[in-house]
Amino acid sequence: MSNNTYNTFTDVNTLGEFGLIRDLTAEIRHCQPTSLLGVGDDAAVIKNTGEVTVVSTDMLVEGIHFDLMYTPLKHLGYKSVVVNLSDIYAMNAVPAQVTVSIAISNKYSVEALRELYDGIYTACRMYQVDLVGGDTTSSPKGMTISVTAIGQASQADIVTRKGARPGDIICVTGDLGASYLGLQILEREKQVYLAHPGVQPELEKSQYLIERQLKPEAQAGAVEYFRKASIRPTSMIDISDGLASEVMHLCSQSGTGAFIEEGKVPIHPDTERTALEFNLDPITCALHGGEDYELLFTINEKDLDKIRFMPEVFIIGEMTEASEGVNLHTTGGNIHPITAQGWNHFRES
Repeated sequence: MSNNTYNTFTDVNTLGEFGLIRDLTAEIRHCQPTSLLGVGDDAAVIKNTGEVTVVSTDMLVEGIHFDLMYTPLKHLGYKSVVVNLSDIYAMNAVPAQVTVSIAISNKYSVEALRELYDGIYTACRMYQVDLVGGDTTSSPKGMTISVTAIGQASQADIVTRKGARPGDIICVTGDLGASYLGLQILEREKQVYLAHPGVQPELEKSQYLIERQLKPEAQAGAVEYFRKASIRPTSMIDISDGLASEVMHLCSQSGTGAFIEEGKVPIHPDTERTALEFNLDPITCALHGGEDYELLFTINEKDLDKIRFMPEVFIIGEMTEASEGVNLHTTGGNIHPITAQGWNHFRES
């Protein structure tokens, strides 16, 4: 490649707003029959099929929610869609459409935005959702991404945070704390690079953790299993802020207490190893790390046998009377309260 063409990027101003939209949306192909009209008109048109519509919006701001020093734009586009789809699945609904709006500063080229949208389209294909609209505008600094996800479900199937009852079983769909440790590794390597720009990052042994941070997945399979097994969770939430916070949300909304068994909280071996390298307690990372995007849900004990056959699901505790509070039963046989302000783990001898 000659020096004349290397690192040649297109200024977005050469296309203008509508030209940029046409460039970024030229490859849109709908797969949902409910998507009647998408990009190209004043508004999208989505057909109602007698079910209820479920809508969730999330915003990602550069410097707060993502750092482009270690976040590839394609991964960022993918993640921005997935974190919104996760909210739809957490309602026991199925996502069908998304809208994507971005505000960008003049440091971003057309090629950079194509990378971002490549990730967005990859997520849409993976989860069979249609991109049906959005907006682009300028920003004085950095990038902001706003995604709205739209899903469908029968009203009877909708699961909220407030249906749990004492005696319900608490379950989670996968391991916890990995995303948080992935972020710690990326931040560590960033600091090393800033201090010593010639040093190559050490990421090979941490691929699982880094992928959990940069390219999370929404739990579509769990909702599909619920339908096939005729299971309706009594309450459900996705784990974006950490297990402790999400359990507290379910208890607050449902008017219950809960206990979590420390030894039953699923933690990947890489998470445990890396936590100890950072002088962190693995269970603390699982409780407070966040961005795992697993589903935390409760079921009536009559469905326990059905849940035992569910792939990658873990039974971690039980809902109790509100008067009993929200507690962690440790592997050492002690009970520590979990509070909304966080829980301080004291390692037992």
